[in-house]
Amino acid sequence: MDSTLSSVIGLVVAVLLIAGLWQVFTKAGKPGWAAIIPVYNVYVLAKVAGRPGWWVVLYLIPLVNVIVHAIVAMDVARNFGKSKVFGLVGLWLFSVIGFLILGFGGAQYQGERGPVQTQRLAQTH
Repeated sequence: MDSTLSSVIGLVVAVLLIAGLWQVFTKAGKPGWAAIIPVYNVYVLAKVAGRPGWWVVLYLIPLVNVIVHAIVAMDVARNFGKSKVFGLVGLWLFSVIGFLILGFGGAQYQGERGPVQTQRLAQTH
């Protein structure tokens, strides 16, 4: 494949991923522009997932980052009312398509329903 064509395809994929992330962040009440800032976008994604910000450090550890990203993807999907399967297949395996569906589709952010929030709800009832 020609290197110019590869570059164009890479650029298109990057723009689509940024557009999807931007919309997801906006729906979650976070700044959309965070999608274009490296590392900070991972921090914001963790917050959208309901995970602590220090999880960004886990993304720096080889092999651990794969598992952490799968967990974050499932949590983001759940916080938008989607299934864990959508999180794994749509947001983890096929990120570009998944974030476009989540960002531009009808899914609404339902708040951080991660483990910490679930524990708090259980304690109040």
